[in-house]
Formats: sequence, C-alpha cells, structure tokens
Amino acid sequence: METAMTITRDSLMTLEAYAKARHAMRDEVMAQKKLRRVKLGENILLIFENELLIRYQIQEMLRVEKIFEEDGILHEMESYAPLVPDGSNFKVTMQIEYADEEQRKTMLAKLKGVEDRVWVRIAGFDPVFAIADEDLERENAEKTSAVHFLRFELSAGMIAAAKGGAAISVGVDHPEYEANTGALPEAVRASLAADLG
Repeated sequence: METAMTITRDSLMTLEAYAKARHAMRDEVMAQKKLRRVKLGENILLIFENELLIRYQIQEMLRVEKIFEEDGILHEMESYAPLVPDGSNFKVTMQIEYADEEQRKTMLAKLKGVEDRVWVRIAGFDPVFAIADEDLERENAEKTSAVHFLRFELSAGMIAAAKGGAAISVGVDHPEYEANTGALPEAVRASLAADLG
C-alpha cells in the first residue's frame, strides 16, 4: 500500500525555494511533531515519523550541507525515504535518553535488546512488537545504541480498527525497563491513524 504523498526527486525543493518556504514548513513540522512524540516512561522517546517530518529532514540536510548536486540529493533521499510509513505500518525513531553520561553508559548496557521489546497495540488486538534496525545493526556485545529505527507492521484488521477510531497504546516490556502509555490522547491517535492506508 502506498500513501498518497511520497518523496520523489521531483518533489524536493531547490535550496532557493526551500529557503523561502522553510519558516512556514518548520512551523507545520513542529506542530505535527508535538502530536507524534510519545514518551515511554522517563527515558525513552518515540517519534512516529511521517512524510512531512522526513521531507523536512531531507530538505534540512540538503540546506545544511549545501547539497545541490544530483548524487548528493539522491543519497539523502535513499537514506531517509525508508523512514516514511507506507500505509501498513508505523515507522518510529526511538531515542534512549539519560542526561548523565555515566548513567547512560550503564543503562545502554542493561537495556540490550530493548528495541525488540517495544510494542504498539490497537484496541481489540494483540500487541505488535517492533522490527528494529533494518538498515544496520545498532547493538553490539556490550550495549545497545541510544537511537534505533523501528517498524510496526499492522494487519488489515488492525488498520481498519485504528482508522475507525480504536484506541492505540504503546509500551515497552524489557526486564530493565517497562512502561505503557495506556490509550494515547485522541489528537495523537488521530495523527498516527492518518499514516495508515
């Protein structure tokens, strides 16, 4: 299933056009990000990505790196485009956040495998666990990474229920870290359901 808007080479703005549109686009992105940031307990943040957020990230990378040559533009697109949900899933950037560096080191060691224990549940269905880090391995023998990319693949029944207004909840079930959002607020639920085809 394809969502209506996809990021193509032709859909990206030139650096000049983006400079003019950037302020308005940033405001829209910040408003959407508020609805798409889900805290799991004190130390895990999930950002449910969508087409607008990823498009903004690509445009920002092109702007910051002053990339205007075709190869560079295509490389940025190939790096970020897989993070856009495609109608049957949620795609999420997960950040493990501990302000204290020593505590962060300790916890990243204790939290090995946490990326595989994050789940999304549509009311009336079993939880769906994340498929983590399909692009590259982010965990080693000693510790997990502070950033992971997750995909939650949903069945047709789950998609229909979510689009029909069923509650969505998110959680993590790891021996060293457990949290559950309960039903997400309606504005958040509606924003996430909009990703589904």
